[in-house]
Amino acid sequence: MRQLTFASLQVKNLELSKEFYQKKLGFEVGTTNPQACVFKYNQGEASFAIRTPLEPIEGRELGVGVAIWFAVYEIVDELKEKFITDGVTTAGPIIDTPFGRAFHVLDPDGYKLTFLNAI
Repeated sequence: MRQLTFASLQVKNLELSKEFYQKKLGFEVGTTNPQACVFKYNQGEASFAIRTPLEPIEGRELGVGVAIWFAVYEIVDELKEKFITDGVTTAGPIIDTPFGRAFHVLDPDGYKLTFLNAI
């Protein structure tokens, strides 16, 4: 394998999730279509999207066992406080990992998103 180029999460409600990622987490929308929303990223790095389900997901629990990590420029302590103030559900304290300081939030479908100050 050479590199990860794309990751997408299937969501129950595309508009609700788009609003959460854009307004609560500050992601910038790149391109959209009726089935997906791709967020902007640095050219040459893996892109990230949310999308409508590829198969029926009624009655299924989404997000279990999935964690996506985003390296950020902001200080994670300050970013976590901002997210809490904006009503984002956090999942545990700030932690020191082999990759740097990090914390987790949960999106509307239960996906765990990790924000990291990379070493």
